[in-house]
Amino acid sequence: MKFEIFKFDSLTSTNDKAIDLIKNKNKKSGFILSKNQIEGRGTHGKKWISIEGNFFGSLFFNLKNDYPPFNEFSIINPIIISDVLKKISNEKNIKLKFPNDIFINKKKVCGILQEVINNENKEFLIVGIGINVTANPVLNNIYNATNLSVETNKNHQINEIVELIISSYEDFFNNIKSYDYIYYKKKANLMVIN
Repeated sequence: MKFEIFKFDSLTSTNDKAIDLIKNKNKKSGFILSKNQIEGRGTHGKKWISIEGNFFGSLFFNLKNDYPPFNEFSIINPIIISDVLKKISNEKNIKLKFPNDIFINKKKVCGILQEVINNENKEFLIVGIGINVTANPVLNNIYNATNLSVETNKNHQINEIVELIISSYEDFFNNIKSYDYIYYKKKANLMVIN
């Protein structure tokens, strides 16, 4: 599978654009990137605070019969994205807080929002990905947020992140016959934040 890239300056949310491309443009798969999100969404109706300069993207694809089911992607997606973050940051201390958060050094750096939609009797999975690259919001939560620039003392290019995410998903789908849910589940269990 190859993911066509759709780039925008500003969107309500990249997941909203994915829904539009699936339903109105008949796209089967793709990757949406926006410099800005006006109404970014998190899980359970929460708002994703979108600070310009950070990463706002959504990957979408048709859930074919030989693909893992939606519920398994809730394990697969955080593993794929955390592996990308490890490559970018050379950081070993990356942890998961299910269902959708990735932490670096015990601080939130990434959120994932999965949505399933139906179009023409086919199911599509949309994977919204928000990564704090250059800045992070101040959260009034039990945990803090951070960004890649602070944690790595380096500037990171959005295009590099896009390329790594797309190539990681393309590798996953090109090797779908060797997919092993137990492998992903065990890896995820080892990464769960304490």
